[in-house]
Amino acid sequence: MLVVHHLSHSRSQRILWLLEELGVPYRVRFYEREARSHLAPEELKAVHPLGKSPVITDGSRAVAESGAIIDYIVRRHGNGQLAPSPDSWLYDQYMQWLHYAEGSAALPLVMKGLSSHLGDMWRPLKRRVDTELDTHLGYINQSLEERDYLVGNAFSAADVQMSFIGELAALRTDRSRFPNLEGWVRRFQRRPAYQAAIRRGGPYDLGSG
Repeated sequence: MLVVHHLSHSRSQRILWLLEELGVPYRVRFYEREARSHLAPEELKAVHPLGKSPVITDGSRAVAESGAIIDYIVRRHGNGQLAPSPDSWLYDQYMQWLHYAEGSAALPLVMKGLSSHLGDMWRPLKRRVDTELDTHLGYINQSLEERDYLVGNAFSAADVQMSFIGELAALRTDRSRFPNLEGWVRRFQRRPAYQAAIRRGGPYDLGSG
């Protein structure tokens, strides 16, 4: 059975959500952040050398990195659900979103949180981060124009992967400036599987991380 090594208030919540959407049996092993640093605990290094979450184990295999985990689960346990056919153009779009979430979109959101604690001498960096953040959120907002979900207007694992970006944006900027993105977040948060994953994973507050 799949085991999700779940760090509180973290990206690993979306892995629980994916498994709930697919109806795949899984167990959760819970980890709490270190009290002072708010980082993942050292014990996660026994699961994967990076010592970070999310990470899953499937028998003797350990898979890290959100995009790789989502791809692994969908391919090996999804029975054709939540991903377009691999020979379609929609699949190429789907793969772009899987990589884009952590490859490009997450960085300005993380930097926004870090730069907010820096002094005035870092003002040029803050301006650059704000510009990058607006570019990426604007791109996502435009991509959601007249559609409910990111790939072919059908819910997919790409929406699960990108969900962290949409949710974290509410903490880093005025998300209401991007109404399509705002509506998309509200829409996926109402899904029964999303709510089931919150119940399974416990409190989910990105401001705590």
